[in-house]
This record gives sequence, structure tokens and C-alpha cells, in this order.
Amino acid sequence: MAPRLQAEHDLSSAELIAVEERLNRDNRKLTGQDDDSGMVYVLRDDAEQIIGIAAGYSWAGIAELKLLWVDEACRGFGYGRALLDAFVAGSRGVRRIWVSTHDFQAPGLYEKAGFERMAELAGWPEGHSNIILCKTLAAGG
Repeated sequence: MAPRLQAEHDLSSAELIAVEERLNRDNRKLTGQDDDSGMVYVLRDDAEQIIGIAAGYSWAGIAELKLLWVDEACRGFGYGRALLDAFVAGSRGVRRIWVSTHDFQAPGLYEKAGFERMAELAGWPEGHSNIILCKTLAAGG
């Protein structure tokens, strides 16, 4: 049977995770680096609802912060910075931490925490920019 290409925009999270793990397995084999691990810091309210999260991973001497979010009602109290600081502090001996944000999100938060702008991609989305930042840690972690 020949492979067929088709749009499946509602692919399940489980299927996406399984394919991502296959890619990660290939990356481990090709680089000889098998130290990848998820990193998640959660802020919960008294009802145990998530009101903030910093999530990403570490691998091969780097970490990437993929998601930093604080519930709108809880913004302005320093929770975003606390989550970012926890992610940086728990970065398991990595040399660099990468993050992507938009100009309408929180580039200033990252810059105040010592991240440097590495690239700014205009028109992503239209009328705005996607900003790539990196923090280099002194001795790895």
C-alpha cells in the first residue's frame, strides 16, 4: 500500500505525542544526547485550579521554555516572574535557556530576567513580531 497524504487537523493529542516521541528518539540517536526531560512549574489557587504555568524541557545542555502563562485575574502580582525564576533555577545544569514570545506578550519580562533578544521576526502574526530570546547561564544551571 502506498502512503497517502491527507489533512487531519483534529489529530488527537496522544497521536501527536507518540509522533513527537519518535522524532525525539531519532534526535537522541543522531546526537548521542539522551538527557531530555520535561520541566513544568505550576501555580495553583486555593481550589487547586491552575492559575499559572511555566513548561518546557531540557536536552543536550539547553532548555526551552515553551509555555509561560498566568491567568488574567492574577497578573500584576509577580507570578509570571516567579514561574520564570523557578524554570531558570530548575534548569538542570543547562548552559542556555531559549524562549519565543510575541511583542504583545512579555518580552520585557524575559529581558528583565537577563534574557537577550536573538531574533525578531516581523509579520508573525501580521502587524506584530515573534521575538526569540536566550539566557546564557554562567556555569550551566
